[in-house]
Amino acid sequence: MDSGMLTDLFSGTAEDYARFRPAYPEELLDDLRQRARVTGEGRLLDLACGPGRVALPLARHFGEVWAIDQEPEMIEVGRAGAERQGLTNIRWMVGRAEEVEAAPGSFELIAIGEAFHRLDQQLVAKGALEWLAPGCCLSTLGCFSPMVGQEPWHDVLRAAVRPWARSDVTTKLSSQQPSSRPRGADTERVVLTGHGFEHVGTFGFPHPHVWTVDSVLGNLRSTARFSRRALGHDVERFDAEVRRALLAFDSGNRYPETLRFGYSLFRRPIRPDGRV
Repeated sequence: MDSGMLTDLFSGTAEDYARFRPAYPEELLDDLRQRARVTGEGRLLDLACGPGRVALPLARHFGEVWAIDQEPEMIEVGRAGAERQGLTNIRWMVGRAEEVEAAPGSFELIAIGEAFHRLDQQLVAKGALEWLAPGCCLSTLGCFSPMVGQEPWHDVLRAAVRPWARSDVTTKLSSQQPSSRPRGADTERVVLTGHGFEHVGTFGFPHPHVWTVDSVLGNLRSTARFSRRALGHDVERFDAEVRRALLAFDSGNRYPETLRFGYSLFRRPIRPDGRV
């Protein structure tokens, strides 16, 4: 079944994705492990894993990790990161989240970081309920982009990139994305509980962060809309205009905000008789 999502939507972004997307706070991951009752010996499935922003920091808390993404470049960057950290228990796979082949009850935790809206949600929900051991959990994780922040410098950033967001190249790219695909915590809850999951809760973790011009630009390049591929020969001019606008706002090259990280947790239930 075709999910309608380009298989190379994030082509050319993997290095920027790994380097410039802020890491999930340790306190969030600790809280997730506690609420999900991670034993330290089970198996984690990281769906649409990108360069391993969930798989890498959680790998030491599982006996084995499966990390799958449909873009080979993301998998290569993730594998290189694991080698640098000396992690040998991650199984990296190129493929679609909807097509994972695993025996029932194979996983202690399934994680989906900033990607549930891009997947065939019904297929993933149905598969995940089977792939999880009874009583175990699925978590969706995310963080709001600096493009939606409320600090004064965010207005400057949005104004600087707005003409580029309307360019022929980025409009063409974004038009290939499935605009009808729903997203958001409410959608996740409806879909997953509709397939039999229990909603444990949704938990927020505000986290202070200071950007620089270079890290803002790197973060933008990690997106499909403002990637090097989307901007093409105009990438240097785009960078120069964004840089000029931000430094005109604050020549000290410091752009603080409170990042809004969070995760939702869903559990595969166990009936009183011990069955699912």
